[in-house]
Amino acid sequence: MRHARLLVAVALGCAPFFACPVTLPAWAAAGKTVTIPVRESSGEVARMVTTWFLPPGEGPFPVVLFSHGRAGPDGRARLEVGVSKAQLQYWLAKGVAVVSPVRPGYGESTGGDVEQGGARFDSRGQCVSKPNFHQTADAAVLSVGATLLWLREQPWADANDVLLVGQSVGGLATVAAGARGFAGVVGYVNFAGGSGGDPERAPGASCDPDQLKDMFATYGRTTRVPNLWVYALNDQYWGPAVPATWHAAFARGGSASTFVHTAVVADGDGHGLSRHEQALWAPAVDAFIAGIGFPGKAGVARRASPVEH
Repeated sequence: MRHARLLVAVALGCAPFFACPVTLPAWAAAGKTVTIPVRESSGEVARMVTTWFLPPGEGPFPVVLFSHGRAGPDGRARLEVGVSKAQLQYWLAKGVAVVSPVRPGYGESTGGDVEQGGARFDSRGQCVSKPNFHQTADAAVLSVGATLLWLREQPWADANDVLLVGQSVGGLATVAAGARGFAGVVGYVNFAGGSGGDPERAPGASCDPDQLKDMFATYGRTTRVPNLWVYALNDQYWGPAVPATWHAAFARGGSASTFVHTAVVADGDGHGLSRHEQALWAPAVDAFIAGIGFPGKAGVARRASPVEH
């Protein structure tokens, strides 16, 4: 499968750092796409399809780097763009560029399923494996790091004013990346971050949540950037209580960190909070970014200026 994906990418002309002809949904049609090389822990180099969106005006723009979540094999293969419509519209309206990598093993990006943590449940909803969530997080962080390096070469990007935002496994990756001290990252927002859930077999109960609690505690000890954790009360993967314990373990590290439980998501998809209507999560995000001064002065000035047509 790895070699098949690579052949497809080459046939499409998706050489590293060059435009890649990927089909995007209509709401994302304004995006531009490139492939970024990501050296995996195995030493192999995957080609990561990455789409970016620019607000009106002249750059350089502050940037949100959005890390998507994880799905089953069919969902991973079908992924076209990592950021949701709700998130894209929110950040562009603030004068912020949005960069949305589709990590190796998803969509048209090459590479194997390097984020597989090995969580398994039996028919009674009992966790029957010892997952390796470090493998999941470490693999995803390689994609974040590669994207940040690419950003530093883009004339439209203010690579010193970057906010990381992630959903689910992308939220876990965002927390892990925030602990690495990447240059230019001014903070992050974690939506529903975690791994090892199965809402059908074990609704509201993830596999080995204590492993994640220990990981988050470790990340907390080396995190220096301000951060916001946002989870819905009806998160069908983790439930309401466990995310709060994860954050408490993390927060003991001493970074400027805020945890928010939003109201119940009416359609039952609490885990997908970040892709739902802004009224559910925007007040918390608005308060957070105002507190850390993101976007910086240049981004605020562009947002306040009328757009000429």
